[in-house]
Amino acid sequence: MQAALMPEDVALATARQTLELETQGLAALRQALDGALGEALGRAIAALRAATGRVIVTGMGKSGHVGRKIAATLASTGTPAYFVHPAEASHGDLGMIQEQDVVIALSWSGEAPELSDIVAYTRRFKVPLIAVTARPGSALGKAADVPLILPTMPEACPNGLAPTTSTTMQMAMGDALAVALLSLRGFSAQDFRQFHPGGKLGSQLRTARDLMHHGAAVPKVPEGATLSQAIMEMTGKRFGITAVVDGEERLAGVITDGDLRRAFEGGGFVEQPVGQIMTRNPRTIAPEVLAPQILAELNRSAITAIFVVEDSRPVGVLNIHDLLRAGVA
Repeated sequence: MQAALMPEDVALATARQTLELETQGLAALRQALDGALGEALGRAIAALRAATGRVIVTGMGKSGHVGRKIAATLASTGTPAYFVHPAEASHGDLGMIQEQDVVIALSWSGEAPELSDIVAYTRRFKVPLIAVTARPGSALGKAADVPLILPTMPEACPNGLAPTTSTTMQMAMGDALAVALLSLRGFSAQDFRQFHPGGKLGSQLRTARDLMHHGAAVPKVPEGATLSQAIMEMTGKRFGITAVVDGEERLAGVITDGDLRRAFEGGGFVEQPVGQIMTRNPRTIAPEVLAPQILAELNRSAITAIFVVEDSRPVGVLNIHDLLRAGVA
């Protein structure tokens, strides 16, 4: 006789089925882009790019929660956007929508009555309206300038009622819009950093210029210096490295702790000229290199410190501890 399933087994099977159904929804969404949805998406992107105002996202219930996330994603990737609650819109917040804006309205059924005032407002003032719905014949679908008609797929909820697959598809469509706009506008990692200065993400987007020690903190000696002078500079600045610069302050080479150990094996150690033992053409980075790339370069080169070079001149220095303190690693 087959053993009865434990409640945990039933729950795990349900979780797997939920993910499977939502995955099928995303697959159907991707396939639909090869047809009419793809053409409509292109028009939606064109309308969003042409707008001189902001993107207003709205929706009721679970669609509203998705709409808030879409607005946040757009705003954080260079497209000014915010969420307007449809009920609040009916009580004065319609004044937040201008003729230069574009409205994205989300409703799976396309019949949410709370959206009626926003839809009517966009029609009255000729504000472009993009609908995200599953029903082209719905009130929202017929009113929209650009209806994005999503494939009708079963909800993962066993009762077929709780928005699950539908909200996953709505979210994915919002991400597709945001990333397409990001790409077309050439929105870079440095631009992204302007909107994400805090937390782990902020640390990942800091550059060498942000983290480096500069000015008098940069260890350097002239090409004509002796090793004893280099040792004094390295000891005083405590980076385990010093730059060697020519008469125009351009980087000629570096001396590391390893170079000193190798030089110690020869005679006349401290009086040797730095040019005899320095490493020429050392690893360097530009000021705008991102922190994760700096860490990758240190690991790849098996070094702990590196100079930041601009116009062939060492303008800064940083080591792996600077990256660790910044929360990069």
